[in-house]
Amino acid sequence: MLNKLSIIIPVAEGEQSVQNLLPDLQGASKDIIICSEGTRALSLNWGAQQAQGEFLWFLHADSRVSQDNLIQLQKQLQRFPQALHYFDLRFDQGVLPRLNAWGANIRSRLFKAPYGDQGFCIHRDQFKKSGGFAEDVAYAEDLFFVWRAQRQGIRLNRIPSKLVTSARKYRQQGWLKLTLTYQKRWLCLTIKHLINKYRSDH
Repeated sequence: MLNKLSIIIPVAEGEQSVQNLLPDLQGASKDIIICSEGTRALSLNWGAQQAQGEFLWFLHADSRVSQDNLIQLQKQLQRFPQALHYFDLRFDQGVLPRLNAWGANIRSRLFKAPYGDQGFCIHRDQFKKSGGFAEDVAYAEDLFFVWRAQRQGIRLNRIPSKLVTSARKYRQQGWLKLTLTYQKRWLCLTIKHLINKYRSDH
């Protein structure tokens, strides 16, 4: 299945961490698309349009991919080719960020709300069905994508393997400040989503 895979990596201006990721992907796919189109949503959608593969794997530039990630991804694509797949999350260092990763994994399972740093992978037809990433939101385009996919009947599937990502933002911005910012955003967006869902269903 990996020979049918396109890997899409959005890169912010001046970001260099993708150079650490690329060696991890040797042999995983011949179709690796690095894109920088202004916003993450624009980059992700542009990359999907350029992709040649049957499956689209969206990775953050500061992620690191292990052999176990690739093995488990292939197994899950074979089992559930029409699902929206995501990995468990693990930060590369720091006790407190690893606590955040534990919380993110619980949130993903209980509330079906994984984020983009958990490495979404989806069949290109299902991606088109979902409408792609929302380009009209200031942030959390990944969360909106998950919700839109589920509204289209696309099931979520957890890949039982930990995808490592950098804890750099927590070190730069401060663990408590960034944690509270993310939790506030998630709570506000979730409440708005539930209200809109209730209105549309009634």
